[in-house]
Amino acid sequence: MRFFSKYLMAVALLIALGLCINLARRSALFAAENSVQDQIVAEERQELEALKTGDKEGFANLLADDALFLDPRGTGTKAEVVSHVTDFRLEEYSMEDIKFVPLSANSGLIAYKLTQKGNAHGKEFSTKAYASAIWTKRADKWLCIFSQETPAR
Repeated sequence: MRFFSKYLMAVALLIALGLCINLARRSALFAAENSVQDQIVAEERQELEALKTGDKEGFANLLADDALFLDPRGTGTKAEVVSHVTDFRLEEYSMEDIKFVPLSANSGLIAYKLTQKGNAHGKEFSTKAYASAIWTKRADKWLCIFSQETPAR
């Protein structure tokens, strides 16, 4: 009987140890995912801030050279998008209902509702859109590789 209770105690300890290790792994994965999410949201805000301050170079430096952009007019390259921001200035913006999907340890997709006011090519605008973007880390630098906006109805 004594051997049996020691055996049960050992099994219980092994199970408890396994649960602790599993919990620690899950906590580390959750922390890493949140860290990537926080970084990507910060990068997206930095991109919008560059549009607000008129920092065309800062905006361009956040975009991968092979990035693809999509809006109701179609697709665009980095060069095309950067050339269009010369006459574009955000006055204010907000990002709401941000969703995040991790794609890897160094990349992720965010989607959110974007409300913005500003001036484009001499005309005032105020829009609401659903936006999404994929960000990845290349050579220790976060870059947007895809961005899309769909007008909200």
